[in-house]
Amino acid sequence: MMFKTADLCDEFSDTLQIVTPMFQSFGGNKRFSGIIQTVKIFEDNVFVREMLSENVSGDVLVVDGGGSLRCALLGDMLAEMGYKNGWAGVVVYGCIRDSADINEMPIGVRALQTNPLKSIKKGWGDKNIPVTFAGATFNPNDYLYADEDGIILSKEKLI
Repeated sequence: MMFKTADLCDEFSDTLQIVTPMFQSFGGNKRFSGIIQTVKIFEDNVFVREMLSENVSGDVLVVDGGGSLRCALLGDMLAEMGYKNGWAGVVVYGCIRDSADINEMPIGVRALQTNPLKSIKKGWGDKNIPVTFAGATFNPNDYLYADEDGIILSKEKLI
C-alpha cells in the first residue's frame, strides 16, 4: 500500500477533507490508511480499550478526546492490542503516553502531544458517531489516509 497524501490531494482534492495539521506522528508506521471507526470521550479511555480489543482488518480508530492535554488516552498496552487485532492506526485528538515504546510498534499513531498521566476509567462516551475536530468531520465507514505530509479523509476508497 504505497500512497502519498499529496498525490491523492492532486487527484481528488474536490472530494477530500484535509485535516488541519496539528498532530505529531508516533508509531513505527508513518503511513497508514483504513476505514474509520470513532470514539468520542473526555479523559476516559475505556471505549478506546473496547474498540482496540476488537479484531478488524486495517481499520483506523479516531479518538475525539476533546483536545485535552491533561492525561493520555492511549499507551503502549493499548497500541500493542490495536496492532495485534489488525488496526492500521489511531488518531487521537488528545495525548498518548509510552511514546518511545509505541514508536517501535508496527502501527501508525497521530496525537496532539504526550502526557505520562493515565486517564480515568468510568466508561463515558460514544462509539461510531461522527466526530468533528481539526477542521474536519470523521464519519464512521469513511476512509482516512495519513502519511508524513498530513491526514486526509474521503467518502470513497481511493487506493
